[in-house]
Amino acid sequence: MPANPTFLDRLKNGSPALAAWCGLPDPAISALLAREAFDAIVLDLQHGAIDFTPAMNAVPLIAAAGKPAVVRISVGDFAAASRCLDAGASGVIAPMINTLEDAHRFASFMKFPPLGERSWGPHGALTVSGLQGGDYFKAANGLSVAFAMVETREALGLVDDILAIPGIDGIFIGPSDLSIALSQGRHMDPTSREVEEALDHALSRARAAGKIAAVYAASGERAAELVRRGFHLVSIASDVSLIRTGAQMALKAARA
Repeated sequence: MPANPTFLDRLKNGSPALAAWCGLPDPAISALLAREAFDAIVLDLQHGAIDFTPAMNAVPLIAAAGKPAVVRISVGDFAAASRCLDAGASGVIAPMINTLEDAHRFASFMKFPPLGERSWGPHGALTVSGLQGGDYFKAANGLSVAFAMVETREALGLVDDILAIPGIDGIFIGPSDLSIALSQGRHMDPTSREVEEALDHALSRARAAGKIAAVYAASGERAAELVRRGFHLVSIASDVSLIRTGAQMALKAARA
């Protein structure tokens, strides 16, 4: 690996990365978690209480801790992907990528020409990267990691074609939504047999394509299992669940 690897280099060539998942709107929370031993911080704009401005305020705080910030945008809000990169985010997760058109559009907002159609305006990215404009432009397509979410039957059926798109760097699997889709709405079970088989399939296809396989885990124990299976990036729990778990552990100890 190079002396100062990019986030993409780190994911491809390093040990599996562990991320904290943040949905609370105060940037201080993601900044605090960035000071822990997580390898990256995910800011959730799709389901979290966080919206664009506090998320972008969090990016430089996360970068100051030496960690990459990854943003999950809202469904179909591909323009926000470019804005996140401009602010200095290292990666973007796009949910509900269910067609090749979705994947191509997402990639086009993530990469500069000739690979995509991202426009120029990296106001925060220059500071975060430490690069001058021309140098950033040359390096940017390798600095911005595009994760297409695989969480439906449609996406799973197209996974090879999605991974083949040059501007897509990897897939991010949402086991809960995938379980709902695979069971046709009968249940939500992110560890069902169907989901486990789908995870293995998606992971093998990503590895065969030489791209990144990322996934969400509801607990540290589940994250350890997914790391052993070979996922490149595993996001653990959420800021809300981490706070509640810590509180419950402290109260249990106090009342023992």
